[in-house]
Parts: sequence; structure tokens; C-alpha cells
Amino acid sequence: MERKTRVLVVDDSATMRRLLTQILASDPQIEVIGTAPDPYVARDKIKALNPDVLTLDVEMPRMDGLSFLRNLMRLRPMPVVMCSTLTQAGATVTLDALSLGAIDFIAKPAVQNAEELRAVAEEITAKVKAAARAQVRPSREAASLVVAERYDASVILPKRVRTLPRRRGERLIAIGASTGGTEAIKELLMGLPEDSPAVVITQHIPKAFSGPFARRMNAHSALEVCEAEDGQPILAGHAYIAPGDQHLLVEPDGVGHRCRLNGGPPVNRHRPSVDVLFRSVAQSVGANAIGVMLTGMGRDGAAGMLEMREAGAINLVQDEATSVVWGMPRAAWEAGAAETILPLGEIAARVMETARLPHPALRLKDPA
Repeated sequence: MERKTRVLVVDDSATMRRLLTQILASDPQIEVIGTAPDPYVARDKIKALNPDVLTLDVEMPRMDGLSFLRNLMRLRPMPVVMCSTLTQAGATVTLDALSLGAIDFIAKPAVQNAEELRAVAEEITAKVKAAARAQVRPSREAASLVVAERYDASVILPKRVRTLPRRRGERLIAIGASTGGTEAIKELLMGLPEDSPAVVITQHIPKAFSGPFARRMNAHSALEVCEAEDGQPILAGHAYIAPGDQHLLVEPDGVGHRCRLNGGPPVNRHRPSVDVLFRSVAQSVGANAIGVMLTGMGRDGAAGMLEMREAGAINLVQDEATSVVWGMPRAAWEAGAAETILPLGEIAARVMETARLPHPALRLKDPA
């Protein structure tokens, strides 16, 4: 039998400890081996029980979650999933935790709302199991499960059999990511110069987090980074991040392109969805596009990236060794959607090399 994922739940609220234990224990592949009300008790239980994954609250007595995480990643790195509130303050602290080495985060479920519990139970258990298999990268500083209907990108944007003809126009870089993606995107954007082609990004992230995430990326990049707005022109030297509750699409606008937001159903259970972004890029940008798939859990984006390649785009994916979770990049690679697989640290340079290649419509045949 497959070994169960052993979890230690750390939260100062007895109600939340009980609730998370109930949700996690509802999955037959997870075993909650203990709980702790604060980091000091957690420290002793980690030594005694050796859990595979820690769920960690941010606000706790005696020592806050970030301080404990910082010490943990220095002394005993292990997979940690943060338990966060979906607020601006919660978003800021959670992004700090991800930069310190936490694998992922889950939203604190509403205790009173049975429907919300059923909706988030699958996400919580999936993220904990993925964390157990993830690459831990320390900072360089129970309810029955209800499975939501699974849509593909056609629910937002119908697939076209014929792609747009290759034409002159500016390059565009399209990036997709999920688990581990906030830090991977930061590293990639830090490697792009201010004269980079425009960048459009879909990262699986809640609504309250996308704005703070965009502002954080803007502070670390030579590009102007923002949360995308509907109808916003897409300009070179700028990066546009999908809002946490909207699909981001790229739409032709005369000689250029603009952002289009769509609040339709989740695709591959995500809104925003990478498949939706990539399909729109395939249809609107075609061979002028460069696709990048970064670390993430699941398969979202693989089909859309294949459509990009079929439209003439040049695509690459992050390799397994540098991915926190090699799910989305692997799915794209195995689907034949990308030409190249690279470590994260080499992607920005390769993207810029590709962007400077002659436009597809202007490439000359071999003179020989």
C-alpha cells in the first residue's frame, strides 16, 4: 500500500485545528499525526513525530508563523503549507511565507459554512499531498468531497481550427504557473530587461492576493508590472498579471493587443486558467508569441501551450530539478507543447534570445 502523507496541524485555534484535522482525515491518503497550538509545541512534535508536511497558521501566540517558518527552514527544511486569511494583510504575509520557502497556502475555511467546506476540502487535501512530493526550497535570505464540474478552455474561448496567419508585430511572452510560481515568476521577471517584450501572466492565486502579488513583482522587476485591467493596452516593457477571480485573455487591437478579462466558469477548476490565456495567445498572437510554463500542480495550460506551438509560437518549460512541483511543466512537455526544457535560472536569458530572433515572416531560407 502507498504510504500515507503524515501531517502536523499547527494553529492557535482549537476549532481550526479540529476542522483542518477533519478535512485532512477525510482523505484516505492522509494521516494527521498530531496538532499543536503554537510553534514551541510544534517544534517538539516535529522532533518526536517527524511529519511529512506541516500546515502552519500565520498569527499565533508566543511566536508568529513567519518567525517560526524562518527558523524551521534554516534548521530543518520541510514542506510547509500556510493557512491564511483571504485579506490584503493575509496576502502580504502569505507572500512573505512563500518567499521564505513555504510550498503553498490554503485559505482558512469558514467554520459556519458547510457549502464552503465541501468546496475547499478537495483543494486543501490536494495541496497537502502535493507538498509532500514537492521540492523544498528554503529562502535565500470532515466533509465529503464534492468535485466541481471540470471545464476546458472552450467554455471561455472556442477553439479555432485555423490560426491567424503569421504577420509582423511585436513579440509577446505568455507565462503560466501555479504551486511555487510566485517565487519562480519573480526570478524570471528579475531576469528580463526593461526593453523586454510585453509579458502576460496567469498564476493560480486568490482574488485578494493578485493585487499585492503584482505590486511585489513590480518592486522586483525592471518592467512595469500591474494587475491586468479589462481593455488595457498591452505594451512592451510591461507585465500584466491576471486578477485572482478573472480569466486573462489577449485580444487584437489594431496593430497591437489589449487585455480582456472574463469572469466565466473555472477552467480545469481554476479562474484564472492558464489554458484560457494560452489559447487566446495562440489565436491572437500566433508565431509572435513565446510561451513559458513554470512550476505548478496539475495539467492546466498543457493543452493551451500545445495550441500555441501549433500556431507557430516558441515554447519552453521549467525543468523538474528547479520546480517546486513538476506537474504543469511535465504535462506540457509530455504533450509535445514545448521545444525546450530549462532550469529556472536560464529561462529569462533564453526568452530574450528567442525574442530577438528574426520575425517568423521575415526569416530567410538557408542561402546554401
